[in-house]
Amino acid sequence: MWESLHTVRKYLWRYRRGMALGGLCLAMKDITQALQPLMIRGAVDSFRGGGAAFVRFAGYLVGLALLKGIFQYWMRVILIGISRDIEFDLRNDLFAHLIRLSPEYYARTRTGDIMARATNDLNAVRMMLGPGVMYWFETSLTFILAIAIMTRVDWRLAIFAVMPAPAVSLAVILFGRVIHDRFEKIQAMFSDISSRVQENLAGVRMIRAFVQEKAEMRRFEELNRAYIAQNIRLVRVQGFFQPLLEALIGVTFLVVLWVGGQQVLAGRISVGSFVMFNTYMGMLVWPMIALGWVVNLMQRGSASLQRINDILREQPSIAAPPDAVRLGAVRGEIEFRGVTVDYGSGPALNGVDLHIPAGATLAVVGHTGSGKSTLVNLLPRLFDPTSGAVLLDGIDLRRADPAELRRQIGFVPQETFLFSATIAGNIAFGVEGATHEQIRRAAEMAGLAGDIEGFPLGYDTLVGERGITLSGGQKQRTAIARALLREPRILILDDALSAVDTQTEEQILTHLAGVMRGRTVILISHRVSTVRQAGAIVVLERGQIVERGTHEELVQAGGYYADLCQKQMLEEELEAI
Repeated sequence: MWESLHTVRKYLWRYRRGMALGGLCLAMKDITQALQPLMIRGAVDSFRGGGAAFVRFAGYLVGLALLKGIFQYWMRVILIGISRDIEFDLRNDLFAHLIRLSPEYYARTRTGDIMARATNDLNAVRMMLGPGVMYWFETSLTFILAIAIMTRVDWRLAIFAVMPAPAVSLAVILFGRVIHDRFEKIQAMFSDISSRVQENLAGVRMIRAFVQEKAEMRRFEELNRAYIAQNIRLVRVQGFFQPLLEALIGVTFLVVLWVGGQQVLAGRISVGSFVMFNTYMGMLVWPMIALGWVVNLMQRGSASLQRINDILREQPSIAAPPDAVRLGAVRGEIEFRGVTVDYGSGPALNGVDLHIPAGATLAVVGHTGSGKSTLVNLLPRLFDPTSGAVLLDGIDLRRADPAELRRQIGFVPQETFLFSATIAGNIAFGVEGATHEQIRRAAEMAGLAGDIEGFPLGYDTLVGERGITLSGGQKQRTAIARALLREPRILILDDALSAVDTQTEEQILTHLAGVMRGRTVILISHRVSTVRQAGAIVVLERGQIVERGTHEELVQAGGYYADLCQKQMLEEELEAI
């Protein structure tokens, strides 16, 4: 609760001048509105004095109506406009925070849930900070002004006018709590629906391949029905809350009419004052009704703000230390010193010691799950080792700024990701101002230029979401071109040639030979043909280095690498036959 208030205060404080101006317009609007019944009383009571007084009061009434309209216009423009500005700031801050969070957060959080909070919940917060805050103060000030003037005219009649106030306050407290709880459940269910849609769209090929369209539609319908049922539960509460307020207002009207009529007949108040009281009662109808709507907006907004704060409360596990060491001109010397990585289910790496000289090419091979990807993911600090240290040019990576470190690395991960943009845009990702010639050169080195020339729009060809319109090999080569365009000091290829044929692989490696010269390169592959030219090869088994040496040395050693080499040579002979 206090955290939500702190968040609201922080964003409102940024626009304090605009809020003050909007608040001034709101107060002037309510004051001019509160003066209108006084003019009506004067007009009614002036009937006996002649037409001149009536015309004067009518002129006052028209003038007040014009002023009210002007102040009401600017009140809404300023305050609702500020709510849009706060929505803009909050969305930017939320997105900036999301892209700073570490991979483990996304491993335990559904994408659909995040999207629901960044859209639906954010809109509920905007409604709370815009219309909610504006109408809360407007209705409160209208109520205070009306009651103050009514009390000054006839305090006994004013007491009857405020009789429903305690009952209204009790209803607001009770119903507000129920609305908050039920809306929180609704938003959680909306997150479930968003996650289900996102997963189904991302895995649409798999759904069709296993003929699960009807099953997925059935599961989605179940979620949708539960979501509707929860909304209907909320509507029932709101549907009872609103008529309850209107009933209290109606009873109050009858009491004021009865008691006020007797006051007029007894000569205690004038007819004009009685008309004024009824006008004020009419003015209080909107605050009473709006109170239910405002409470609904506030409870919805606070529930959504708590869900957004759940994300903002998360802190990235990988961040620049306060006294970050500058890397300067990176040479590319890498050392793994007693590195252990434990995900909780067992060590993925266990006491790895490895030294890679600057400008050397190291190949890493091993069974699936042996820790190869974990090893290279430590270099760009996607996560830190559980124990031990990874050093670059003698500097512990935990002492460096991750952003500065990653600018020195060209990384092609095992799972290729492409954006829904042009091929040129995907290749140039991360390199602002890349020229067409630079993009074309990178595509040539990755063995992709020939494929692109065959596309109708060439480099301007749009790829589908996650590169769905490209083959697996084309996606991998696009990712390689993206890494090469950065001209990194360290190049990491995590099984980046697995989806290309041996002929294309040979072409790419030939192009890469010149690129790798003078750079530190780490190659991960299951193919001997990919790694045999590396200066050094290590074999990982259950998170430990069990073999290391050159291609010839490992073949002679007769271990895992020699068996892998023999099997692949046999496969090539069988394919040739």
